[in-house]
This record gives sequence, C-alpha cells and structure tokens, in this order.
Amino acid sequence: MNRMLVKAALAAGIMLAAGLAAARADDNDYPTEARADYVFGCMAANGQTREALTKCACSIDAIAAILPYDKYVRASTILGMRQGIGQRANEFRSTKMFDDQVAELRRAQAEAEIRCYRPTAN
Repeated sequence: MNRMLVKAALAAGIMLAAGLAAARADDNDYPTEARADYVFGCMAANGQTREALTKCACSIDAIAAILPYDKYVRASTILGMRQGIGQRANEFRSTKMFDDQVAELRRAQAEAEIRCYRPTAN
C-alpha cells in the first residue's frame, strides 16, 4: 500500500511538470514562475540584497542549462516528500531511484555554485 502512495505522489509531481511544460516555449526552459520561486527562496536564504539577486538568478539559469525542467521538478518533489515524517517520507528517503534523481539536482546545484558564487576579482 505504501509503495502505491509513493508512486501516486511521484506521478502527481510528474503530471505537474507535464502541465507546466505545456506552457513553455522551449523544452529545456523553465517557466518564469519556477525561476522566480527559486530566486525568492534563494534570496531568503542568502539575503535580500542586489548581490544575492544576481547570484540567485545566475544559479537558477545555470541549473536550467544543466538539468531539464522535468528532472528538476521530480527531484524537487522528492526532496519535499523526504522532509515529511512517517512511512511515506521514509519510502522517499530509502529508494535508490529517488537518490539518483536527487543526485542529478545536487550536481547541477554544485555546478551553479561554482559558476555563480565564486568570489569576483576587483
């Protein structure tokens, strides 16, 4: 039964990605709302400054250049489900397939950090 719930939750995330993908002009482009949501969250974590805005915008652009939007949505959904408690969250934490999808997002984030957050020369 729990595996069915995990599959249903993942299917819901995939359907969300498919629905949002229809509004995009380019298959590898992220919707404006997704980019804005990322930048708002990034700025909340890194400060509400112009510098943070620039770095956060750079970061989502770098991630978008590396990871197709549907994979970004799946990995983000998995990460969100892992934050829960109980058996359902444990399923998302202990499934190898989910680990691989999250690892792709983590690699894209690491590359974005290298591109966007390294100190600038004056």
